[in-house]
Amino acid sequence: MSEIQTLQAGDDHAPDNDVVALLMRQHGDIRNLFDEVEAANGEERRDAFHRLVRLLAVHETAEEEVVHPFARSIPGGEQVVDDRLAEEKAAKETLAALDDLDTDDPKFIPRLMKLRTEVQEHARAEERYEFVHIRRSTDATNRAAMARAVRAAEAMAPTRPHPGVESGMANIALGPVAALMDRTKDAVRNAMGKG
Repeated sequence: MSEIQTLQAGDDHAPDNDVVALLMRQHGDIRNLFDEVEAANGEERRDAFHRLVRLLAVHETAEEEVVHPFARSIPGGEQVVDDRLAEEKAAKETLAALDDLDTDDPKFIPRLMKLRTEVQEHARAEERYEFVHIRRSTDATNRAAMARAVRAAEAMAPTRPHPGVESGMANIALGPVAALMDRTKDAVRNAMGKG
């Protein structure tokens, strides 16, 4: 069994006190939400899609603020992180365009499938090139601290994609303002019965 398969098999029921286990679980949650959006119709699809957008936005923000800076400190990590950031930017652009469409629009599902492919390829690359090295490079105590930092970053993260904000510093500078604006949009959308 490869190290990635071991990570995946071993983390299915792992508590969220290890950053790799937490992020791997979230990757599974994201895959499940893509399935849910694709299978649903009408209001159920809209609700599932909004949950997917939110999870993707907060997940990527937390990785950009916590995981990528640590991964950069690992030998060879600079290029690994730069590649992940480029993937994240492309996926955020696709997601932002998709978020502007109504979920009943005929263009929605084909664009959702494009996003799904981008997100799945990105997640596999993180698992193979970033998460394995994090496990090798730090101990359980540090991975637990990183998991706490990820959860804290997610609590303050924007709830929508913001292409061009793919660094920890940009997230720290712009994240609170974007998060406030996104949460306001979410509240309005919910009040109007669209969310």
